[in-house]
Amino acid sequence: MYDLIVVGGGAAGFFGAIQFAEQRPESRIIILEKSNKVLSKVKVSGGGRCNVTHACFDPAEMVEHYPRGAKELRGPFHRFLCGDMMAWLADQGVETKIESDGRVFPVSDSSQTIIDCFLKKCEKHRITVQKQEAVKQLTPQERLWRIQTASGTLDAKHVLLATGSTPSVWNMLGDMGYEIVDPVPSLFTFNIKHKMIEGLPGLSMPQSEVEVIGTSLKESGPLLITHWGLSGPAILKLSAWGARELHALNYRFQIRVNWLGMEKGSVLDTIDQERSSNPKRVVKKYPQFGMARRLWERFCYMAKLYDANWASLSREQMDRFVEYLTASTFEVDGKSTFKEEFVTCGGIDRKQIDFRTMESKLHPGLYFAGEVIDIDAITGGFNFQAAWTEAVIGAESMSSL
Repeated sequence: MYDLIVVGGGAAGFFGAIQFAEQRPESRIIILEKSNKVLSKVKVSGGGRCNVTHACFDPAEMVEHYPRGAKELRGPFHRFLCGDMMAWLADQGVETKIESDGRVFPVSDSSQTIIDCFLKKCEKHRITVQKQEAVKQLTPQERLWRIQTASGTLDAKHVLLATGSTPSVWNMLGDMGYEIVDPVPSLFTFNIKHKMIEGLPGLSMPQSEVEVIGTSLKESGPLLITHWGLSGPAILKLSAWGARELHALNYRFQIRVNWLGMEKGSVLDTIDQERSSNPKRVVKKYPQFGMARRLWERFCYMAKLYDANWASLSREQMDRFVEYLTASTFEVDGKSTFKEEFVTCGGIDRKQIDFRTMESKLHPGLYFAGEVIDIDAITGGFNFQAAWTEAVIGAESMSSL
């Protein structure tokens, strides 16, 4: 008999187990993980640095980063937000830092710091971590839960389900009467083959605007050229907000890119000023707008400026050049996973969960946290913060009973 069985050895599962143990130190707790690895997303997050949260201290502002779940998370965020997570980590000896874009990382710049912290807390509270233990069935009994795993049967007073985007668990929950919102990918990059960006992977612009033609989807932010197309925060935000719409389009659509994030008139004014000041300069040799030389040269080539100087440009050439800078169009043909930090849009229907407690409305004693729920956010530490908050609230609710 366990006081708490946590199904899922990821961020939400570990944090929920630790929070429960901190409030009920003598409890028997076990974490069941179906694979042979735990905290795998924590490991790869932020390029291996672990983007633990985002420095957004206002719940009303924080929820604006969640395409799905904003309304439900507002109350929970009033109870546990980024400052609370940073303070908790500091209490464990893990100092964090806020970067210029608001992302929060451990000072060590290593995700292993967070993993070691969690594992140390599990050891301190004698929390058992059982890998390669898939859950086959959840059965409510009188005042307890019976869990059938690959190797036997376990009983618990409380169950925290934090299995992430696991189809087999969603199927099991569907058989138990839960509505599962069809899962589709979120946070992905765009596959594009175009001579405008060919051979330029790694080049970026700090503030671009990207819109999906024929829809209302439009986002801004840094834009990155990759080997397979376009990525960066502007693209990732588009993929999150448009997860279902782009899935319906089978990931084939057109985008319009304003590389500079500036109004066309302002771009023309800047170019006219350069043209007046340095009429004899060869255009391609003097990049403007802080643009990398190779990218600037590619724009000049696309606009057929070649070795022209500013004074020799016709109005038609100028207009064509500015059009490329502010309104390049590309055909998107498919998507790619954003590194290993995949996120899924979909999961347990939010209306079947009481977000004041994270308890199931169908089965008392069953709690949820993390990506198993139909909640997801844009990139930048927001998905982790939802997991931490849900885990804390679930643990507080369970430990108070």
